[in-house]
Amino acid sequence: MEQRRLGNSDLQVSVVGLGCNNFGWKADLAEAQAIVDRALDSGISFFDTAISYGPSEEYLGAALGRRRGDAVIATKFGSPQDPLADEAGGSRTYVMHAAEASLRRLNTDWIDLYQLHFPDPATPIDETLRALQDLVAQGKVRAIGCSNLSADAIDAAQAAARDAGIGGFVTTQNEYNVLVRGIEQDLSPTIARYGLGLLPFFPLANGVLTGKYKMGQAVPADARLADAPSYFDAYRDPAKWEAAGRLEAFAATRGHSLLDLAFSWLAARPGVASVIAGVSRASQVDANARAADWVLTAEDMTEIDRLLDAA
Repeated sequence: MEQRRLGNSDLQVSVVGLGCNNFGWKADLAEAQAIVDRALDSGISFFDTAISYGPSEEYLGAALGRRRGDAVIATKFGSPQDPLADEAGGSRTYVMHAAEASLRRLNTDWIDLYQLHFPDPATPIDETLRALQDLVAQGKVRAIGCSNLSADAIDAAQAAARDAGIGGFVTTQNEYNVLVRGIEQDLSPTIARYGLGLLPFFPLANGVLTGKYKMGQAVPADARLADAPSYFDAYRDPAKWEAAGRLEAFAATRGHSLLDLAFSWLAARPGVASVIAGVSRASQVDANARAADWVLTAEDMTEIDRLLDAA
């Protein structure tokens, strides 16, 4: 599988990554083990989790076991869903405590990519960055990133790092897929300016880009949207389902699936380091691992834009 540099770090990651947020939700420990084994065997080396994903870190650590050296682990701190974060998920005290807790749960001596999950307006960003720099100096973290930050917030963080003479963020994780492209207006130029690696979340639009949701049909009982919280409501939009149907037909004329289009379109976008998608069953891993192999032409990309604009 293609390997890409993670921003301006020295880390190399597979162009297709595995999101572990389903561990403990859609996948029990035995299934998580099967998923991780299948992923590693298929060439996927990049695994993304977070403190706030239930028992995901514990499941990932247990599943990797002796194969830890074959994996690049990304995890996150500072989510409002983490009770330990309280009102200051970026404070030095919290960051240091959270890192130690993640290391224990992941059963590892180091975290490859440690990410600020959400902005913390209560804490100066340079405090967060200095804490992260100390973790890097201690060998507990190899590189640092952020998630859900605006372009202005990234500008402020990178300026603070420069002023302090320390390393800044090398990646950003934001919502991005062929149906949701808001970051192209303001965040994409910022990503390019700093050479950040972009890690899109919701690359499959919460299942809409797998083809499992059809207009006029009920959501499958085992689908992600069937019991997803209300903040996924944007992906219940019939217009997105209709657009996905047009894209699926386009992909079929070229001998590909909608899943292939979703992965390959993102892999072709500037700055994207890895397309990270979760699975709930090991049987889904192989399709994901192959999905970024479609090399889209300029004509393909133009036609995709036209289909998205069609009403």
